[in-house]
Amino acid sequence: MRQKLEVYFNFAGLKTTWKTEIFAGLTTFITMAYIIVVNPAILGKAGLPIPAVTAATCVSAAFASILMGVVARYPLALAPGMGLNAYFSYIVVMKLHVPWPTALGAVFLSGVIFLLLTATGLRQAILQSIPHELYASVAGGIGLFIAFIGFKNAGIVAADPGTMVTLGNLRAPQTFLALFGVILMAVLLAWRVRGAILIGVLTVTLAAIPFHLVEWNPTPYSFAAITQTAFRLNIRAALHVGLAEIVFVFLFVDLFDNLGTLVAVTKHAGLIDEDHDIPRLSQILFADATATVAGSLVGTSTVTSYIESAAGVAAGGRTGVTAIVTGLLFLCSLVAAPYVSMVPTAATAPALIVVGSLMLHTLGEIEWKKPLIAFPAFLTLVLIPLTTSIANGLGFGIIAYAALHLATGKFNRKDWLLYTLAVLFLARFIYVGGT
Repeated sequence: MRQKLEVYFNFAGLKTTWKTEIFAGLTTFITMAYIIVVNPAILGKAGLPIPAVTAATCVSAAFASILMGVVARYPLALAPGMGLNAYFSYIVVMKLHVPWPTALGAVFLSGVIFLLLTATGLRQAILQSIPHELYASVAGGIGLFIAFIGFKNAGIVAADPGTMVTLGNLRAPQTFLALFGVILMAVLLAWRVRGAILIGVLTVTLAAIPFHLVEWNPTPYSFAAITQTAFRLNIRAALHVGLAEIVFVFLFVDLFDNLGTLVAVTKHAGLIDEDHDIPRLSQILFADATATVAGSLVGTSTVTSYIESAAGVAAGGRTGVTAIVTGLLFLCSLVAAPYVSMVPTAATAPALIVVGSLMLHTLGEIEWKKPLIAFPAFLTLVLIPLTTSIANGLGFGIIAYAALHLATGKFNRKDWLLYTLAVLFLARFIYVGGT
């Protein structure tokens, strides 16, 4: 049985082992486990019962990650997406006064549309129409994005009204420990220690205890709480024509955020082939779309691929076993959620910084001396972190790529879908403005 699994997941071809994959799954889980606490806090603002959302978060992340690992065999972990959960609560429910069951119905419909787009091959065509040079800039841009989040969470950089950002208080215990964590992880990586990031996270967590930065407030928990949100979605109400825009936003943002994450992680793992195609792309997109449908059914906002999967890749994860291990840990965290919340920001921030730095290696693949390629890649690279949106950065890159090729007579009819995407992105930016 073990040998058959190793063949199925191509352990020999990807030069990996069970130990490496399990360590990678642990690493991915520990870097994205914050969603167990954060997602219920955000969706709770919309009136969803927090115990129910906690269960829904763990169950949806477990189901989606295991499905991705088994079906697509990629080290991509999934969970309710940050950003989309905020849109769900603060815009759809609180601002537009849409009841949360109806909002869950809109999430469900977006997932169904995803499945249809995947079945027809349109989603795959969209992904394959993106120039591979933009793949590299997306990976680098996300690296800068998550590194900046790490620097901010660690307190190494802070907001400043004059210069926008400035150096934080390096003497603060949390900041000092985060810097220690960055150095420790970097040294362990330089020594080629397996599980370097996970070891760093756990070490900083232990070191944070004397500084009273580790909080542990265990509370009784019952899985039965999930019944308060499971299958409570209102699909009929979501079909109302006035909610078409909400369904579109869930669909549009998830499509391109997922695309960016998918490209970044697979490229960082070296899983994109020589023709710049992603093997088993249909299976990846099927798992992602199914995860969103399942998430809405149990009671959470859009489920999507997590860029923190790059942490597992950096730890050596190359197969679906990494995602399966992450999913199983999410399932176990139903009873261990109080312990998971013990990991302080000072321990997770260094992981984001280190992983972000590792993702910049793809920038060497961009021909920076060719303006037709360099300028769109540059816009993608810098606007992902500056606008805190993968979709925005990719949108500007695609528009610039199309405009430059049209203006210089380099238009190619076979790239019609790319130009269609450019028009759609342009229309989106005109419609939403600066919001």
